[in-house]
Amino acid sequence: MLYMTAFLMAATLNAGDAPPVTGNPLVRDIMEYGAYTDGTRDNTPIFQEALDATSVMGGGIVEVPSGRYRFEGSITIPSNVTLRGTFTYSPAHAGIRDVGTQERPVHGSVLEPVGGANDAEGTPFITLEGNAVIKGFTVHYTEQDPHASEPTPYPYTIAMRGNNPAAIDLQLLNPFKAIDASRNQRALIRNIHGQPIYIGIYVDAIYDIGRIENVHWNPWWSFRTEVYQWQKENGIGFIFGKSDWHYVHNTFCFGYNVGYKFIQTESGATNGNFLGIGADDCYTALLVEQSEPMGLLITNGEFVSFRGPDPTMIRVEESHTGTVRFVNCAFWGPARRNAIIDGAGTVGFSDCTFMQWGFEHDGERYNHVDLPSIKVLGGSVLVRGCEFLDNKTQVYLGPDVARAIITDNLVTGEVRVTRETPRRRTVIRNNLGFPKDREFKDALKSMKGFRAQRLRALEE
Repeated sequence: MLYMTAFLMAATLNAGDAPPVTGNPLVRDIMEYGAYTDGTRDNTPIFQEALDATSVMGGGIVEVPSGRYRFEGSITIPSNVTLRGTFTYSPAHAGIRDVGTQERPVHGSVLEPVGGANDAEGTPFITLEGNAVIKGFTVHYTEQDPHASEPTPYPYTIAMRGNNPAAIDLQLLNPFKAIDASRNQRALIRNIHGQPIYIGIYVDAIYDIGRIENVHWNPWWSFRTEVYQWQKENGIGFIFGKSDWHYVHNTFCFGYNVGYKFIQTESGATNGNFLGIGADDCYTALLVEQSEPMGLLITNGEFVSFRGPDPTMIRVEESHTGTVRFVNCAFWGPARRNAIIDGAGTVGFSDCTFMQWGFEHDGERYNHVDLPSIKVLGGSVLVRGCEFLDNKTQVYLGPDVARAIITDNLVTGEVRVTRETPRRRTVIRNNLGFPKDREFKDALKSMKGFRAQRLRALEE
């Protein structure tokens, strides 16, 4: 009965000449609309016709077989329509970076946008409306030159609007700006790989829970080039403006100026749950300009900074008035500091590991300098149950700090908490360095590994 109803609708709406449809929901083959698969001719009107025809039928799927599909314009995926390629999980093309090790992006369903060059604020290549889905493609900007002195700006590759749009199982190989996930509700971004050059994902004006899962930005397109250097000096992996309880799980970025950036927009700031997130080789791994009082809840994160003018993993700016909590996170370098905290908000570190701070670049060398792992200039801070693995100052508390609790931490060498904060505003106790007894030293000397190396360094 459903098939007969769909058949009669097609005959009525398309005057008997629509491409055949099968299945439930309706499935259309883009080849029936005359799509070009060799990457030489524009497919923009062809894809839009197929998507609109599927929308008129009440929704369904437009299937795109293997091929290279050139686009000189933009397309919109209407409500209740899915644009589906051949990939059932995000592919990867590290062979562009590691020449000769892997095939280039010419297999499977490959979308090749060329429109919008030099117009970063133009119409996104693909706009998703409510309940629309894009799934199973590689997107490759063939006219983006990895050996140029700087990248060519393009608009966002994907913009997500309405309720419940989804981008799934995609490789966004080399977009200038990848995903604009603003002005929607409950958007799903899952299984996305690639190398956005300027912005990876932008989130703002979200008032019902959004989800970002298994998104990894790696230099699979350009590495050790001027464009990649531009990315490291200017790029941002993830930007969060206003969002009410965003859920972010298993995300990662490598080689950006800022890995994760939390900002205040006209709509507000973010509160959310961030589990298993990472940023490696970023000048600043995570930057907080503002957050909501309910907090950024960051668990099982790993943050690495060792390049740039002042490599620091965590920066909380003077503008911050919200709450940030780090639980069971790891921070390493070699960097100048693990964290700099300012503002009037609250920042907490619980059960975290800090190492490789107090380094300054001298050409290709790193020199040891006496800098604290955590430098607190303002706001309130809690550091509890953490371990500091370098024999250097662990925490500095400045004169403008509102409150500080530094308790129950393990440190290498002596406990060193430098305090200019009035004593009545601080609780510093139950922190344990290396015991003085000979049995402890002898036992640690006989052990292998990082901590034993630190002890030997103390005695040299």
